[in-house]
Amino acid sequence: MQKQSSAAGNLLPTKSNIDSLGGTMPYLYHVITLAAGLLIGYFISSYMIRKSSQNVLAAAEIQKKEILDEARANAQKELQKAQKKAKEIRDKELQDKKNAEREAAKRRAELDKLEAHLTSRIEKVDARAETIEKRADGLRDKESELDKLRQNSLEIIEQQKKELERVAGLTPEQAREQLMKKIEDELQYDIALKVNEAEQKIKSTADKKSREILATSIQRCATDHTIDPIVTVVELPSEEMKGRIIGREGRNIRAFENLTGVDVIIDDTPEAVVLSSFDPIKREIARVTLENLTLDGRIHPAKIEELYEKAQKEVHLRIKEAGEQTMLALGIQSIHQELVEIVGRLNYRTSYGQNVLQHSIEVANLASNLAAEIGADIQLARRAGLLHDIGKVIESDEGNHAKLGADFARKYQESPKVVNAIAAHHEDVPFETPEAVLIAAADAISASRRGARSESLEAYIKRLVDLETIAKSFKGVSSAYAIQAGREIRVMVSPEEVDDISAPKVCRDIVKKIESDMEYPGQVKVVLIRETRSVEVAH
Repeated sequence: MQKQSSAAGNLLPTKSNIDSLGGTMPYLYHVITLAAGLLIGYFISSYMIRKSSQNVLAAAEIQKKEILDEARANAQKELQKAQKKAKEIRDKELQDKKNAEREAAKRRAELDKLEAHLTSRIEKVDARAETIEKRADGLRDKESELDKLRQNSLEIIEQQKKELERVAGLTPEQAREQLMKKIEDELQYDIALKVNEAEQKIKSTADKKSREILATSIQRCATDHTIDPIVTVVELPSEEMKGRIIGREGRNIRAFENLTGVDVIIDDTPEAVVLSSFDPIKREIARVTLENLTLDGRIHPAKIEELYEKAQKEVHLRIKEAGEQTMLALGIQSIHQELVEIVGRLNYRTSYGQNVLQHSIEVANLASNLAAEIGADIQLARRAGLLHDIGKVIESDEGNHAKLGADFARKYQESPKVVNAIAAHHEDVPFETPEAVLIAAADAISASRRGARSESLEAYIKRLVDLETIAKSFKGVSSAYAIQAGREIRVMVSPEEVDDISAPKVCRDIVKKIESDMEYPGQVKVVLIRETRSVEVAH
C-alpha cells in the first residue's frame, strides 16, 4: 500500500514539477490522462472478465446439475420399466407353467382313460379270439365231415355219369354242347323278341312324335298360295293405243319384242294387250316399259330403248329391296350383297307356278321351327332354308340348281354347313348335318302343299311313267323305278344279259333317250344297278 501511494504520489503533478516543466504541461497532462484511462479500462475489463467467467461457470454448473438430474430421472424411469417388464415376464412364465401343468394333467387323464379302454378291448378281443378258435375247431370238424360227404357225392355222381353215358350213348362233352346250344337258342329267341318289341315301340313313338312336330311346324307356317301366271295383261287407255304400239309396218312392236325378249299379243280384248314370257323378270321389265310408254304417249324405237333402260333400273331396285326386306323379316344378318340380290331375284322366279321367293321363305320358317323342336341350330336352318333354291336364278348348264346354288354360296363365303344343306336338299350329296335333313324335309313339305304348284297329278304321273317306259325299252333291263319326284330313276338290269363292261353304255344310252324324247325341268339322274345274288333255302 505504501508503495502504491508513493507511486501515485509520484504521478501527481506538483508545483515544482509544473514549474520545471513549464511549457510542456499540456502535453504531459494529456499523456497522464490517457494512461489513467488505460489503467481504469484495464481494471474494469479485468473485473468484467472475472465476473463473466464466474457467471459462465455458475451457468455451466447449473446446466450440469440439470443434466445430471434429468439423467437420473430417465434412468429411474427406465429402471422402473425394466422392473415392470421383468415382473410381467415372470408372471407370464408362471401362467405358462401352470397351463402346461394343467394340460399335462389333462393329457395324463386322457392317456389313463385310453389305456383303460385299450385294456378292456384287449380283454374282449382275447375272449372273442378264444370263441373263434372254438368255432374254428367246430368248423374243422364239420369240414372233415363235408369232405367225406363230398367224396361220397363225387362217387355217386361219377356212377350216375357212367350210367347216363351208358343209357344216352353220349360223352360228357357232347352232352354239354347240346345243353349249351339249347340254352343259346332260347336266349337268342328271347333277345330277338325283346329287340323287336323295343324297335316297334321306338318306331311307333318316333312316328307319332315326328307327325306332331311336322303338324305343329306346318300350322305355324300356314300361308296362302297363288299360282304365278306366265302372261301379264297391260291395260291401255284406249283402243287407239294398240295401233301406236304396233307402229308403221309393225316397227314399234318388233323393236319392243327384240329389245325386251317378250312376246306382245294383241287380240280382240278391249283396251288391253298381253305380254307372254317364261322369264318373269323380262316380263316385268317389259310391263313397266309398256306402261311408261302408254303414259308418255310417244312410241317409237328410240323412246322404247330409253324407257326400257329406266325400267331395268327400276326393276333392279325392286329386286334389291325385296332381298333386303326378306333378310330383315327373317332376321338374317352378315350376308353378301350379291346373295341379297339373288334372293330378291327369286321373287320373279316360279317353279311349277309357285313363287320361288315365297317358297324359300316358307322353307326357312319350316326348317327353323323343326330345328327348334329337335334342338338343332335354328339360325343355320333358317339361313340354309332361304338360300336352298338360289341356283334356280343362276343361268348355267354345268349342273342342277342344287349344285349351282352350293357353288354360288361357297363363292361368297357361306359356311360349309349351309353349302352342304343347299347341295343335299334333293339328296344329290350325302347329308352332313341334321339341319341339312331338315331343309330337305321342309322343301318337300312346302312343295307338296295342296295348291302350291300348278302341275296336275296326271302330268306328274305321266312324266314318271314315261321315264320308266324309256328305261324298260332297253334290252337287259328287268325293272325301273322313278324316284325323287322324277329327278332320279333307278334301273335294274339282268346280270346274265348285261355285264360290267356294257353296263355304263346302257346307262348312257338311257340318258340320251330321255334327253331326246322328254321335256323336264332340271336334271334327271340315271342310276343303273347290276346285282348277282345266290339264294339257297335250308329245309
